[in-house]
Amino acid sequence: MSIEVQNISKNYGQQKALDSVSFSVKKGEIVDFLGPNGAGKSTLMKILTTYLTADEGTASVNGHNVADSQKDVQKSVGYLPEHNPLYLDLYVKEYLAFNADVYKVAKSRIDEVVALTGLTPESHKKIGELSKGYRQRVGLATALLHNPEVLILDEPTTGLDPNQLVEIRDLIKNIGKDKTVFLSTHIMQEVEAICDRVIIINNGKIVTDKNLEKLVTEVEEQVIEVEFDQPITEEILAELPQIHSYKNIQNNIWELTFKTEEDMRPNVFDFAQNKSLRTLQLTLKSKNLEQIFREKTKK
Repeated sequence: MSIEVQNISKNYGQQKALDSVSFSVKKGEIVDFLGPNGAGKSTLMKILTTYLTADEGTASVNGHNVADSQKDVQKSVGYLPEHNPLYLDLYVKEYLAFNADVYKVAKSRIDEVVALTGLTPESHKKIGELSKGYRQRVGLATALLHNPEVLILDEPTTGLDPNQLVEIRDLIKNIGKDKTVFLSTHIMQEVEAICDRVIIINNGKIVTDKNLEKLVTEVEEQVIEVEFDQPITEEILAELPQIHSYKNIQNNIWELTFKTEEDMRPNVFDFAQNKSLRTLQLTLKSKNLEQIFREKTKK
């Protein structure tokens, strides 16, 4: 495993930021660490990158314990914090050269990461002259300088415009082809576009850890929208097998909720025929990631 987290807890005074958090990330996965503000995302990322120590539990990155082998962890992790720390008065390549000295990597690696992150057109400028999108690219280039096996990215697209979002998203997805990427973001389209898996944390506890495709297709509650050809009463709808609730949308259109994974559309169709009704439309309403997130993080 690239990342192993076992029963990690962290307190800030009386506030419990992390409460017995456990999960693992396989090599080559792109995993989103999703949660409301204050849920504990940044705290865990700082523990994994050795900026903070946990109060309880153990964690390892690339087989190196974050408490006992900090230097080894730092060598194998590329970290982009939420607030990207840059020296604005340095030129792009000057800044990367400074970091190359810190990591003790060959200067030839600078040109490689400049090309990889699409910085070539702006590499002659001072960082303070760059747009927010290109500053994020500098941060990613710095995180990639020592060719780490794991990238940990905390809100890498905060404050970017739509075009910059697409560019950084594509860059992360490309990097993730041969590296493990563990990132946090609140942008659901971004998660759906680049991530293999989603871990949702709320109030310091993991509430969901699933493959993205399985998460959005998994049905705990099924909602069907049906339009009948004539009015129908609630008393008749209450006779529907396995019906949980029903709501009139407008005229003869109803929203029916069932607590089952079985596709209930055939049942609704047969029920309507038995009641001498015709169904003009019958639609299964799937949930998107935003709706799932809101359900999982309700207080």
